[in-house]
Amino acid sequence: MEMVDRGRSMTKIDPRMHEWAEIARLIVFDGLCNWCNTWVDHTMARDRGRFHFATLQSDKGQELLKLVGLPTQNFETFLLLERGRVFTKSTAALRIVRQFSGAWPLLSLFLLVPRSLRDILYDYVARHRYRLMGKAHTCRSPSATERDRFV
Repeated sequence: MEMVDRGRSMTKIDPRMHEWAEIARLIVFDGLCNWCNTWVDHTMARDRGRFHFATLQSDKGQELLKLVGLPTQNFETFLLLERGRVFTKSTAALRIVRQFSGAWPLLSLFLLVPRSLRDILYDYVARHRYRLMGKAHTCRSPSATERDRFV
């Protein structure tokens, strides 16, 4: 694994180290978090089929977290994998909305704001997400129509 610019919340992983590194765009999220599941639904409705999804709780998700040095419990972020590059927190969210239809890509202009400032808001929401939206008892299972979008 080659580490690249952790200050910008990006890591580059070798495709030989993890099978998901070859997927063009993959969002790895907390499958128990209702906020995160709502975000996945929102993304699927607007991304024109550009993203695949997986949960952090899955075996491969846990393996990926270890590989990039993130906690395997008490998740502090979700991950965006783009062609082997790993993005986290606000950078991941803004790179995702850049792929949405409509006016959503305009939000990616916030990438011009220093990451440390953007992540203050991200960290606040992440810390309170279960209180704001609740927590499921079991991990999200994709519906029949979503199954081809989940790895």
